[in-house]
Amino acid sequence: MAVKDRGRIVSILFILAGLVIGGLIGNFASGINGLGWLAYGEEFGLRDPIILDLNVITLTLGLTIRINIASIIGVIISLVVYRKV
Repeated sequence: MAVKDRGRIVSILFILAGLVIGGLIGNFASGINGLGWLAYGEEFGLRDPIILDLNVITLTLGLTIRINIASIIGVIISLVVYRKV
């Protein structure tokens, strides 16, 4: 059972690494002629965070997801690398 959980955690880490690295590549490529298409994407989530004031503690909750073509390619590459390892 522990081996399956470890495999799932490693696969999630690979996917997150692919998203982050792909997103960074997409942001860097947005200013380069011919590679601007990698930065094409959407942003969705909560624009204004939800604030919960409980007098003793204040919680600020918000989530925004930005996904672009490069991050999708990064996820695909990370999954291929994970399958090879």
